[in-house]
Amino acid sequence: MPDWMTNRILVVPLDMSEFSLKALATARDMVHDVSNIRIVHVLPPLDKPARGSEYREEQARAAMSAFVQEHGYPKMNITILVGDPIKQIIHFTENCEAGLIVMPSHGRGVLSEMILGSTTHNVVRRSACPVLVLKPNR
Repeated sequence: MPDWMTNRILVVPLDMSEFSLKALATARDMVHDVSNIRIVHVLPPLDKPARGSEYREEQARAAMSAFVQEHGYPKMNITILVGDPIKQIIHFTENCEAGLIVMPSHGRGVLSEMILGSTTHNVVRRSACPVLVLKPNR
C-alpha cells in the first residue's frame, strides 16, 4: 500500500451488486483497519415526501449491513443517503475528507456512457479526491 494511503478514509459506494462487492474487497485490501472504510448507499428520492421515510432508511441500512456481513465482512460504517447518487457521493466524500473513492465501472460501452451517462463516470469527473475505478472481468 502506498504511504499516502496509510490511515486515509476510503469511500465505497455500494449498491449490493457483485461489482460493488468487488470494490469493497479491493478497499479492504488497501487498509490496515476496516474502520477507515466508509460504505455509502444512495436511495432514490420519493416523488412525494412520505411519513415513514426514516423507516425506509433504517430498512436499507439493515439490508446493507446484512449483505456486508453475509459476504464475510465485519460490521462496517454504513451511511444511507437519499437523493441524486452523484451529488450525494461527492458531498459525502468531501464531508468525511476521503483520500480515495473505490467503485466499479459496470462495463457500459462508450456509446451507452455518452448517451446515458454513468454514476462512476460523473463521480470521476466531479470528485476532488482520486477515484479508483474497477473494470469488470471480461
